[in-house]
Amino acid sequence: MAVPGRKPKPPLQVVREGNPGKRPVREGVKLPPAELVEPDWAVFFPASRVPPKPRAPRGADDEQLKVYRHEVQVWQRLKVAAEAADFGRGVASREWSSVVPVLQRMSGLTSVDRSTAVDYCVCVARLEWCERQLSIEGLVTMGQRGPCRNPLTTIASQYRTQLKTYIGELGLSPSARGRLTPPEGNDDDEDSVFD
Repeated sequence: MAVPGRKPKPPLQVVREGNPGKRPVREGVKLPPAELVEPDWAVFFPASRVPPKPRAPRGADDEQLKVYRHEVQVWQRLKVAAEAADFGRGVASREWSSVVPVLQRMSGLTSVDRSTAVDYCVCVARLEWCERQLSIEGLVTMGQRGPCRNPLTTIASQYRTQLKTYIGELGLSPSARGRLTPPEGNDDDEDSVFD
């Protein structure tokens, strides 16, 4: 459930900027660090086997050609879906290995935040696929009534909006990093549960 009003500032930012209202500064919840294990990306981007392309019937009538065209369309969708899954697995894995270790160190990302990190990586992979396909297909496609905007532009826009949310939540932009409180860690304190 959403809470009305502004987003609360992290305690470190309140101390840095001053507290004119003299409200009590609450410390954030502290979680022990945990190893985040990279998910099996095949769950999110399942590999599928593409059947051979249908062969055109020779000497076919109109009805057989209509069935053939439908089979080709289904085959094309399966082929594009398989390519997208292969591409998505690679991009999501690359994003996980480059971002998650930094987030663990910088913002104290723990195992309870795993689903947010996974969603972020999936979102990046799908957005990159949309942008790649837009570069191949173009921004304008032919519709039933003539030239129209490629539907991938709408999908890319929705993923970009979602990505913006993840960037804010995970602190992946300079302004978002300013709102995060880094985990307190004293490297020479051996008996801390957070080491």
